[in-house]
Amino acid sequence: MKIRRFAFILCCLSLLPALALAATSLPEASQLFRQGRHAQALDAVNDYLSGNPKDPQGRFLKGLIQAELSRTQDAIRTFSELTDDYPELPEPYNNLAVLYASLGQYERAKSSLERAIRTHPSYATAHENLGDIYAKMASVAYDKALQLDKGNTSAQMKLALVKDIFTPAGIDKTAPAAKAAPTKLAATGQAAKPAPAAEVAKVVDAGPPAKMVEEWAAAWSRRDVAAYLSYYAENFRLPSGMTRAAWEAQRNQRLTQPQYIKVELSNVSVTGNDRKATVKFRQAYESSLLKSNTNKTLTLENRGGAWKITSER
Repeated sequence: MKIRRFAFILCCLSLLPALALAATSLPEASQLFRQGRHAQALDAVNDYLSGNPKDPQGRFLKGLIQAELSRTQDAIRTFSELTDDYPELPEPYNNLAVLYASLGQYERAKSSLERAIRTHPSYATAHENLGDIYAKMASVAYDKALQLDKGNTSAQMKLALVKDIFTPAGIDKTAPAAKAAPTKLAATGQAAKPAPAAEVAKVVDAGPPAKMVEEWAAAWSRRDVAAYLSYYAENFRLPSGMTRAAWEAQRNQRLTQPQYIKVELSNVSVTGNDRKATVKFRQAYESSLLKSNTNKTLTLENRGGAWKITSER
């Protein structure tokens, strides 16, 4: 559920060093799971659990597989039973929160994350996910305020801020309806390597557009409002219902309100021609207020030798 879009990670960490794998069928099930052969993995883990019904790692893996198979209620039941039998383990609570958020049950997700933190106060993933849940709940509240008072500019700006920093499809990282590829962790606890980007048929003028985007990010990091806004074309596609003046005021607030901002770009790719270009990249944003890591796409046009942003998403 990245409410990290909106970053939620379905946590696949090993539970405790003392919980060693007890039979060959469980490593086999884990391997099938990592290979994406989820139906076979479920059969294997069920076979293992038939002889080891209380084993926490087998049950934890079963919950992960059920989530991948979109059997959300089954996964909730599995993780809930784990928390009953092993209340000292934080990971099942975290994954329950992911699943509850995928159903829009944010209060239950918040409660699960709070329990995870109580069992393990230094569990960073739960702290970050709890922040994402708060952001999603704030977004829902701001949206409701706007429904009741469409002229509420304060709520409008706050809602736009939340939606801009976090990716827009919601918290869930496991539900099939998520609009962005979920961030997943391998069963070993190591982040899965992203699939290589597809090769493009033609990449032209990659240097100038990429250089402009790098300068745009640098101005953002410096919180240099004038320089930052100068990279946007006059015909930049504004958010629905906003004027250029309101949008610039909003951006000014976003750059000046934090005590610091750090924007780093990676995996930059450029396609297009000498008049128009599309730049795609991974954006790591950090400030004194928020932190996110998302994919971003900028559409650029060459205006008299200067590249300008005409749309972003």
